[in-house]
Amino acid sequence: MGKHAMKIKKGDTVKVIAGKDKGAEGKVIQVLRDDDRVIVEGVNRVKKHTKVVQQGGRGGTTGGIITTEAPIHVSNVMLVEGDGVTRVGFRREDVLKRRPDGSTYAGTRSVRVSRKSGKEI
Repeated sequence: MGKHAMKIKKGDTVKVIAGKDKGAEGKVIQVLRDDDRVIVEGVNRVKKHTKVVQQGGRGGTTGGIITTEAPIHVSNVMLVEGDGVTRVGFRREDVLKRRPDGSTYAGTRSVRVSRKSGKEI
């Protein structure tokens, strides 16, 4: 898969299939393409200890323990479709594209499809 094509996008609902949060579902908040990882809402929560930073005025941050989501590898999640999970494939579709001068031409675009149902995601 490499760095060019992530099958999971921001906003997708995914299910964790491996790790300590196996079975949990959540929405993808962020995709980290360089590391092949995703941050999923409510999954892989970690406690982060922060110091009090005194910058004067309103710029200071309060210290304490903050609970945030840590990244999880994209291979440990699957896309949720309907009541189950599905693998993701790609299909090329013929479309009409428009040039800046207003003329149109035939082209193709890549769309994500569900491997289970064959429907476009």
